[in-house]
Amino acid sequence: MLTNKTVVLGVTGSIAAYKAADIASKLVQAGAEVRVVMTESATEFVSPLTFRSLTNQPVVTGMFELASEFSLEHVALAEAADVVVIAPATANIIAKLAVGLADDMLSATVLATEAPVIIAPAMNVNMFQNSVTQDNLAKLKARGFTIVDPAYGRLASGKVGLGRLAEVEKIIGTIKQVLGRSGDLAARRIVVTAGGTQEAIDPVRYVGNRSSGKMGYAVAEAARDRGAKVTLITAPSALSEPVGIDVVHITSAVEMKEAVTRACAQADALIMTAAVADYQPKSTARQKIKKEAAGAGLTLELVKTPDILAEVKGDFLRVGFAAETEDHVANARQKLAKKQLDLIAANDVTAPDSGFTVDTNRVTLISRDGKVEELPLMLKREVADKILDRVVGMLAEKGGR
Repeated sequence: MLTNKTVVLGVTGSIAAYKAADIASKLVQAGAEVRVVMTESATEFVSPLTFRSLTNQPVVTGMFELASEFSLEHVALAEAADVVVIAPATANIIAKLAVGLADDMLSATVLATEAPVIIAPAMNVNMFQNSVTQDNLAKLKARGFTIVDPAYGRLASGKVGLGRLAEVEKIIGTIKQVLGRSGDLAARRIVVTAGGTQEAIDPVRYVGNRSSGKMGYAVAEAARDRGAKVTLITAPSALSEPVGIDVVHITSAVEMKEAVTRACAQADALIMTAAVADYQPKSTARQKIKKEAAGAGLTLELVKTPDILAEVKGDFLRVGFAAETEDHVANARQKLAKKQLDLIAANDVTAPDSGFTVDTNRVTLISRDGKVEELPLMLKREVADKILDRVVGMLAEKGGR
């Protein structure tokens, strides 16, 4: 996550400054040490006491505050940062940074830091779309700054358009992605599948399963946070699309196989967490099947769906999941051997704390060499990192052969 990372959070004079409090809170919850730097105009919108209370750290509001540990040497704050995030960023601070001004603590910190800088603009739609602002943002992008584009919606002025601060989850996701660039999966290409496929009966109904996609999304985000270039191939899900990941939306098993085949052409690993339907209707009705027309009952002829893990070939690691209701370890061993997998994660989906819709999982990892590791109950994100620890080791072993 963000444990032991120092995030310098810059807050500027936008009406969206109140949202920075939520960003600070979530960063702290994720394990980061958050140092807040506020411009003078930002303090007109939110009190420094708010951020001090949320972060348990002093808040810097001026260049020459004797109470601040960073007041006499502004570069100390710049050097302490693992990442600098300005959210919200006004047109004014963007213009300052574009020309290299350093007339307040925030701009001086950005000019002095060697850490990556993330800018999340928030302003009036006309100010954002003004060619000067766009030119300034282009300059910052060219210098390596990461820009989190604003959202479209109703603004404080009453107008509707681009200018709303991006969602907090998007900003946090971008921070994790940027900090993970030099992780142990840097330059690796990881393909992850998620969710439960839907096999159409007619335009309204389908054969499916209870998978929520949570485990797959957790694996995809964990791989991103370790530096990987991730392709997430997902069946329909209610989950938000993760930041910094190439997301491919599919519906059926056939569509998933096609997407996996394309994505795995240059993949280092395929992690197949999706619950692919085992069967699909032999034929799909072109119109909704009426209850009256079906008579006393409806009979469907089902045929097997493609076995994606077995059929997609290539020189990449294969990691599978075995969602079982009985003898999950024995069944997983059989699946591991039959599909020639490198690793399989088995779990009993009848357990209330490790089923499809919950945030926790309890899995047993079985590798191709027969090693078995039973993991305790964990958050699915923690399970994802355990699996990726194995993937990192197997990739290193493969590279050494």
